[in-house]
Amino acid sequence: MATEQALQQRSNNSCELCTATINLSVFPVPPTSDLSAQQCVYICQTCQSQIEGNEDLDINHWRCLNDSMWNQESAVQVMSYRMLNKLSTESWAQDALEIIYLEDEVRTWAEQGIAAEQTNGPTRDSNGAELQDGDNVTLIKDLKVKGANFTAKQGTMVRGISLTDNPEHIEGKVNGTRIVLVSAYLKKA
Repeated sequence: MATEQALQQRSNNSCELCTATINLSVFPVPPTSDLSAQQCVYICQTCQSQIEGNEDLDINHWRCLNDSMWNQESAVQVMSYRMLNKLSTESWAQDALEIIYLEDEVRTWAEQGIAAEQTNGPTRDSNGAELQDGDNVTLIKDLKVKGANFTAKQGTMVRGISLTDNPEHIEGKVNGTRIVLVSAYLKKA
């Protein structure tokens, strides 16, 4: 109970990510070795369910990270950094990632969690369907292909995809060129 009381006092009884004041609970920031206040955040149910993947990410909800990333607490910085990485396809999140400052040990902690999540999670399309090697997918928006001087058009079928080490990316052939595609811009055929 001491951890929860410390977090309530530290957060002023509000979510340390979005400042909501209802349905708050202690959330241990993985990978954690103890349940101390220094390794936990006090967050609302909305933030927790989206962090854990129980709900789809509400992009507008996470604009709060522009404020929480400057929090003095390492655990809050770590969770802000991780969520900004999940939202890195959004221009505002990319901008925040470029200016966020983390001490070396805090950055290491944040990236450990990202690496663990990437190796554990399946690759999913824009609708949440799990993708496998050899699946066929369709692009759901036009994508400018860097270094190849062409745009992969919405509706283009990519046949026989290959999964990568990063569950957010797949490899496939578009216009005869093998490229890496972001799974959030694909729909399983």
